[in-house]
Amino acid sequence: MKRMMTALACVGSAMVVAACDGQMTTTVSSTADAGATPMVLATSDIEAGRYLVLVGGCNDCHTPQYAMTNGAQPPEAEWLKGSTEGHTGPWGTTYGKNLRLTTQRLSEDQWVELLATGSSLPPMPWPSVRAMSDADKRAIYRYIRQLPGEAGEQAPAPLPPGVTPPPPAPPAGTAPAA
Repeated sequence: MKRMMTALACVGSAMVVAACDGQMTTTVSSTADAGATPMVLATSDIEAGRYLVLVGGCNDCHTPQYAMTNGAQPPEAEWLKGSTEGHTGPWGTTYGKNLRLTTQRLSEDQWVELLATGSSLPPMPWPSVRAMSDADKRAIYRYIRQLPGEAGEQAPAPLPPGVTPPPPAPPAGTAPAA
C-alpha cells in the first residue's frame, strides 16, 4: 500500500510539473518504480538539464550578474561560464566555477562521478548535488555541453580568510566604470 501511495504521489508531482511547463511530460518511465531514485522527466535530456540548472540555482553562482539581476541577465548563451562575483564567509572567498570548461575536460561518466563524490568550500550545496539521480546529473552535463558560444575563462581561485577580494569584473560586452 505504501509503495502504491508513493508511486501515485510521484505521478501526481510529475503532472503538476507538466502543467507548469509545456515542455515536461506527464508519463512515468517504464523503468521508474516506487523504489527508484526520483528524476526529472522531460521531452529531452537537454530540457531536463535546463530545468535542473534553473530550479537548482546553478546560475546564481556560476553565471555573472544572474543573481544580481534576478535572472534577467545575461542571456542563456552566457550561462555557466563561471563568475568573478565572490562569496565571502568564514571560509574565505569562493567563486562559482566555469562549468562549461569543467564539462569540456570531463567525460560524462567523470562528471557523474564528480557530482556523486565532490566537495569544496561553501556555498556549493554538495549534499543536494550528491543526492541527485545519475540521470539528472547526465541531463545537466548534456545541457551544459550544448550551450552555444565560447566556453569562457576560468573563475578566480578561492581566497583564504582575511584576504579582501577584488571587485568583480564587469559583465562581458560592457565598458568598465570610469
